[in-house]
Amino acid sequence: VLLKEVIDNSIDEFIVGFGNKIDIQIQDNRVKVRDYGRGIPLGKLVECVSQINTGAKYNDDVFQFSVGMNGVGTKAVNALSSYFRVIAIRDGKAKEAIFEQGKLKSEKLAATKPGTKNGTYFEFVPDETIFGKYSFNMEYVEKRLWNYAYLNAGLTLTLNGKPYESKNGLLDLLTNELESESLYSIGSYNGLHLKFAFTHTNTYGENYFSFVNGQYTSDGGTHLNAFKEGFIKGVNDFFHESYKSEDIREGITAAILVKVKDPVFESQTKNKLGNTDIRQWVVGEVQSGLDDWLHKNPKAAEMLQKKIEANEKLRTELSAVKKEAKEAAKKVSIRIPKLDDCRFHLEDGAKGQNSMIFITEGQSASGVMTHSRDANTQAIFSLRGKPENMYGKKQSDIYKNDELYQLMMALGIENSVENLKYSKIVIATDADNDGFHIRNLVLTFFLGYFEELVTSGRVWILETPLFRVRTKKENIYCYSEDERDKAQAKLGKNCETSRFKGLGEINPSEFRQFIDPKTMHLTPVEISQLKIVPQLLSFYMGKNTPERRHFIEEHLLSNADIDV
Repeated sequence: VLLKEVIDNSIDEFIVGFGNKIDIQIQDNRVKVRDYGRGIPLGKLVECVSQINTGAKYNDDVFQFSVGMNGVGTKAVNALSSYFRVIAIRDGKAKEAIFEQGKLKSEKLAATKPGTKNGTYFEFVPDETIFGKYSFNMEYVEKRLWNYAYLNAGLTLTLNGKPYESKNGLLDLLTNELESESLYSIGSYNGLHLKFAFTHTNTYGENYFSFVNGQYTSDGGTHLNAFKEGFIKGVNDFFHESYKSEDIREGITAAILVKVKDPVFESQTKNKLGNTDIRQWVVGEVQSGLDDWLHKNPKAAEMLQKKIEANEKLRTELSAVKKEAKEAAKKVSIRIPKLDDCRFHLEDGAKGQNSMIFITEGQSASGVMTHSRDANTQAIFSLRGKPENMYGKKQSDIYKNDELYQLMMALGIENSVENLKYSKIVIATDADNDGFHIRNLVLTFFLGYFEELVTSGRVWILETPLFRVRTKKENIYCYSEDERDKAQAKLGKNCETSRFKGLGEINPSEFRQFIDPKTMHLTPVEISQLKIVPQLLSFYMGKNTPERRHFIEEHLLSNADIDV
């Protein structure tokens, strides 16, 4: 987030026509960002990075389509960094200011070397006293830089010398995400304030990449809803049909960018757009843009119609299977037997924003978590053991598997991922081989049928401690062998060390801190590109090929202790 806030300022300079390159370096948790825009006015440098409500972005005429207008970004980075340095270069002069823990330590003004380009240089080190031990997820950083490149044709970003640039914008995004997976050539539209690209694949579910003024909105919002509405209307108008929305959207992958003068986001992280006044014009422009593209690409239009009709047939077949499954479920129980639900869900607005469901392994683990949880926002779903490997199965097979059917119903996603009941889905299995296998089987289920849950950032892994090191006065919980060794050194030779083999072994009174939203350790499940999903699932969860056998043997040997 800190890196994003700094880059956003440089992107805004590019948007208004200044500077077409941004250089980024990340080394030993020290970040350096140099843009070639106009540079912060020298007389306002210290104010712009340390005082709230200062900066040019409060002038709408200057930054009409800025990512944010609130002037908080670089001030927050400064306050959250142990070291923060900024240099503004303008017309042969440069001013430097250095801060530590948000406090100004020095500032100086000097002339620059001949030929030095205007712009701004930021350097910062996130504060370990605030964030604890940390490291940058470089795969995540690279993905975000690609997004910046796709949304800003003509801009070149470099990360540690590697360039990121795009000529065709959103078309490049979908091309790189899908490669040859699309059923027809990728469609695209480029308007002044709206751009979108789309295609269909043979995967289940829907996938969207939505952006506002260059900001990735992982939770969508009014612009994405308007795009979906316009797409459905455009398809039905073109084919003179009344296809159902689910038949049109099943298997779609699309990217959309809207430029909004006064974007209203739900938080500083800007994950979801709230502007309602954009709906009408976005719907209309998507509808007309899609109609124009379909007329110009008749073969693609024909493939799209075949896909919709195939979806229609599949839905009809599924409806009979769904009916049987629901009748069987009614005979067993009115409620979902393996679900200990929470009080509030996403549909309850602010009260359900932090709701989550833990998918646990066995009754002992779910029992511990049920006694430790916050019943208002934390639900527990207990798996009987290892669920079935659903790789390569049909969607109708979900209804023949009682456990996965119950999980789908517990999440509320039978008809659409949009109906998800919880903000987070947390896979909470033991930190052993069986636990890792169960984790992979659950992820295979999600990626095979409900891929959007993962791509929208809803799925997480709960990290629980492996060791407890304690004395009569102090307990230290350790998530790695390195942490265990440090704890043992701190508490001395008389300390006692316990290894947790399973979640069920942890006392409920101790376990509360491990699922407390303020202190629990969660790791997001992320995908670098959609095109790698079929390859990964085929390799790890498909048939036992010689390649996989060789991979297992090689890695088993490399991790084994062998006495010769």
